Amino acid sequence: MNESKNKKVIRVKAKVAEIKVQDLFITTPFIKLDAALKLCNLAQTGGHAKIMITEEECVFVNGERCTIRGRKLVDGDEIRCGKDAFVIRNAK
Repeated sequence: MNESKNKKVIRVKAKVAEIKVQDLFITTPFIKLDAALKLCNLAQTGGHAKIMITEEECVFVNGERCTIRGRKLVDGDEIRCGKDAFVIRNAK
């Protein structure tokens, strides 16, 4: 039997999302994750940052999902949320 006549081929065009990485300069030894989200303008308020971190499952630190809003970020750490990514840099 020739079954290939009944098969459909569906072609999908997909775009790879470009992640733009920016530097976030701090003058202290560390910054907490919720404060960093506010400083990057990813969260409007501390409450918004809390929801993003604990419920929306969209915040990643160094490539791993993070649910600890008080996590200390130091020089070289990367935070990512959607298409936005920031690398913590010490300004000193």
